[in-house]
Amino acid sequence: NYRHGAANPLAQFGAQVTAADVLASRAIIDPLTLMMCSPFSDGAAAAVLVSGEMLERCTGRPVEVLASVIASGSRDPKVEGNAVVKASRRAYEIAGVGPADLSMVEVHDAVAPAEVWEYEDLGLVAVGDGPKLVAEGATSLGGRIPVNPSGGLVARGHPIGATGLGQIHEAVCQLRGQAGVRQIPDARLALTQNAGG
Repeated sequence: NYRHGAANPLAQFGAQVTAADVLASRAIIDPLTLMMCSPFSDGAAAAVLVSGEMLERCTGRPVEVLASVIASGSRDPKVEGNAVVKASRRAYEIAGVGPADLSMVEVHDAVAPAEVWEYEDLGLVAVGDGPKLVAEGATSLGGRIPVNPSGGLVARGHPIGATGLGQIHEAVCQLRGQAGVRQIPDARLALTQNAGG
């Protein structure tokens, strides 16, 4: 994410860092270090949503929203999966797509391990295989399924109330081919995942 952030002019942080640099940064709470945690950030974001009728009059480059799902956790033992699992399964169903169809993903990585958990919860890999995606470079720009090309919350920043729309902004830029050096070739389908109240 720090490498992705280095390519994003809107990112708060960005650098070529090594795993050793991250591990050597100040401890926050074991095992998390400062560079594994998103900073508090200032920021704002806005989106314009229009009806199909209004879309016909638009002159810009619209991006279609195929699904938007909100879910919360459940303590009911008959309900399978956490909120991310439930929401993503429902979104895939509504949109008529699956994880293999995605060009890129923006996830809520308030702490670095959360990103790896989200790979699994979103169905990008089987449970327990999240670290393999990182190890093989699949989630980097140029990889099979780029994740957080914006730099994610850890590098782009986490402006709390604007975080989700910040993720959507990155997805829209990618789908429009306007992401500059971070551009994912032929990006056609994006997923954003955000957590919070």
